[in-house]
Amino acid sequence: MIQVPIRRLSSRKPSTKIRVVVTGLGLVTCLGVGTQLVWNKLVEGNCGISSVKGEGYKKIPCQVAGYVPRGENIGELDLNRHVSITDQRTMSIATAYSLVAVEEALTDAKWLSLSDEDKQRTGVAVGMGMVGLEEIVTTGSLLRDRGYNRVNPHFIPNILVNMAAGHVSLKYGLQGPNHAVSTACATGLHAIGDATRFIQNGDADVMVAGGTEACIGPLAIAGFSRMRALSTNFNDRPEEASRPFDRDRDGFVMSEGTGIMVLEELSHALNRGANIHGEILGYGLSGEAFHMTAPSTEGKGAFQCMSGALRNAGINTEEIGYINAHATSTPLGDAAESKAISDLFKEHTDSLLVSSTKGATGHLLGAAGSVEAIFTLLACKHGRVPPTKNLHHPDTGFDLNYVPFKSADWSTDKRKALSNSFWIWWYKC
Repeated sequence: MIQVPIRRLSSRKPSTKIRVVVTGLGLVTCLGVGTQLVWNKLVEGNCGISSVKGEGYKKIPCQVAGYVPRGENIGELDLNRHVSITDQRTMSIATAYSLVAVEEALTDAKWLSLSDEDKQRTGVAVGMGMVGLEEIVTTGSLLRDRGYNRVNPHFIPNILVNMAAGHVSLKYGLQGPNHAVSTACATGLHAIGDATRFIQNGDADVMVAGGTEACIGPLAIAGFSRMRALSTNFNDRPEEASRPFDRDRDGFVMSEGTGIMVLEELSHALNRGANIHGEILGYGLSGEAFHMTAPSTEGKGAFQCMSGALRNAGINTEEIGYINAHATSTPLGDAAESKAISDLFKEHTDSLLVSSTKGATGHLLGAAGSVEAIFTLLACKHGRVPPTKNLHHPDTGFDLNYVPFKSADWSTDKRKALSNSFWIWWYKC
């Protein structure tokens, strides 16, 4: 739950609840690297999804993915500029991506030259959905074919989901809470929500929070393809493969990247004159207890999660103007989330904007929630709602404004939004 503009903070009624604001943002996505560049591409309707790259995909049904662009041009990632070649050998690609995004976020927050006390009061909550499987495959082959001495000493640290948070802490000397969430597609938002509560609980004044993911590879694509969870009908048109809410949606598109927020206790941010992007108002989480990968068609888990966030924030449904939907482009998931939104917001859906940015970015798994939380915050900040790409024929059974093709103006004075992130995949078999 996010709100801007922050300039109205002083007019709010006093509350005993500790208020948490966002003072720094960092993005690494298939649309590019850098928050402002990625946001501009998103609202302009660009797409970062392309054909799979490298060997090993020839017999796999899905041939599309969302890669972080590499290179030396604006918006491309030259990893050697951010992480030394020596350090890259000791960490996963997902960890390296997180360091790039954290660098941008801390620079944006102006929270780099820290005293010992500042370091003790600054924590890290960076999660990862799943590790890069190719390193496990390669190491297993080396052990089998060439023996024990060929196993990389850094193999185990490289496949631990908590090492992104660990490397961030080490690089910047951050000694507050160090937390690593791993809850599949909900990872990024859980990290931000948990970090918010660490601040509210007095465990830290500042938290570096978000999710990171870099697991695209033949084994991961093959595994999800065997689940029949990935799009296969648009291999010759990758930019059309991720199509949330559309009649022809046939599965999600795997993507990679990182989204990082710097969260801060309000008075701490105001006292140091920080630039405040927005406020975290509430956080809700639940378990549907229905199926390992499929949602209930009633959308009960999504309903409970959203209503919990509203309750935690202390606001009503009519105050929400925009929902950044989890919608991954799967038939069951998109429909269940739409039902949950309709059931919760009832008559207020007439004035509600709902879009899924996964048409542009694909599904970043463990990083999806944090990347999309940043998009939600920027929508609030700029009064502009990003579009849902490839939505030619809405087919969810619900009449919601999905903001197809073009971004929409959001002109209300005080903007509040929800960002959804669920653990929902879907079997076609």
